[in-house]
Amino acid sequence: MRKFWDNPVNVDAGVLVRAGASMPDHVVIGNIQIAPATVLAPMAGVTDTVFRRFIRNLGGCGLIMTEFTSADGVLRAKDQKAKRYLHFYEDEHPISAQLFGSDPRVMADAARMVEDLGFDLVDLNLGCPAKKVVKCNGGSGLLRDLPAIGKIFEAVRAAIKIPFTVKFRAGWDDENIVCVELAKMAEDCGLCAVALHARTREQGYSGAARWEWITAIKQAVKIPVIGNGDIRTPQDACSIVAQTGCDAVMIGRTAPANPWIFRQIEQYTASGRYEEPAEADRYQMIRTYFRMLIEEELPDAVGKMKQFASWFTHGVPGGAGLRKAIYESKSAPEILARVEEFFEQRLCAASALVREL
Repeated sequence: MRKFWDNPVNVDAGVLVRAGASMPDHVVIGNIQIAPATVLAPMAGVTDTVFRRFIRNLGGCGLIMTEFTSADGVLRAKDQKAKRYLHFYEDEHPISAQLFGSDPRVMADAARMVEDLGFDLVDLNLGCPAKKVVKCNGGSGLLRDLPAIGKIFEAVRAAIKIPFTVKFRAGWDDENIVCVELAKMAEDCGLCAVALHARTREQGYSGAARWEWITAIKQAVKIPVIGNGDIRTPQDACSIVAQTGCDAVMIGRTAPANPWIFRQIEQYTASGRYEEPAEADRYQMIRTYFRMLIEEELPDAVGKMKQFASWFTHGVPGGAGLRKAIYESKSAPEILARVEEFFEQRLCAASALVREL
């Protein structure tokens, strides 16, 4: 995970503003209006209902998405993991469920179940580069078989009435770039929008995203195009829109490292500047998220707290000691207590120093 503060962007805000680079205020996907035109990307192990509502409450995010979920799992009555992935609350709308799989019939049946659950959109995952997914011909593994993708498009589109979208990579590798052809096929099959992570499957998450592929798709289709890849700052969000003409931006790995990113984009679009969180803001953010995890009673709450602690406390003075205390804790309430103790001591010390001055 690359942290947003590790990737400073040396861009003059005035240049972007003068160039007319700003975020679209909304995008319409099928019959669903997404405002602002920003999307939280589906991320395995991250975008559960707690994190989605957490991001929604911070503001600035127009559409949230579930973790990618196996279509086979959705149809298995005893698959508790799939049920947990697809659990959501009313305050999460608009929300999209992302499915992966390779059997058109199974995908169609799963999409129908997702529609019945009340989701606003269904998305097909053609981007996951994980070996265990690819070897089952799911995720980006399907990029080697466009006719098979076409059959899935047609089956799912015929099965549901809610908007149907797809997120994909540019191709399997640099020798097999299929993104433009795939986007055209999606449009022809009645999909309502496409999202491109501008890397190949071979790249994984390494190297630079090739935004020019997003430009090529935008020039080839009339349905909304969502740009994804290397959007780490509000300036990046405006830059990708300016360079590619995309209709919305999707943010993945930056969000758990900087959950304020969507609100910052909204602020930057409105004024050309945005707020950086103070230490008190960071404390409130960590405490809120951890309390939400405890209240939701997730079976893996302790693991998630330890996972997110490394992101949330990066750059905090003394953060290494807090992370050590968290990793050594045995329960969720103990972890929360360590967080509260650490920040209360720091904030009290800072307050005392101000009074002395």
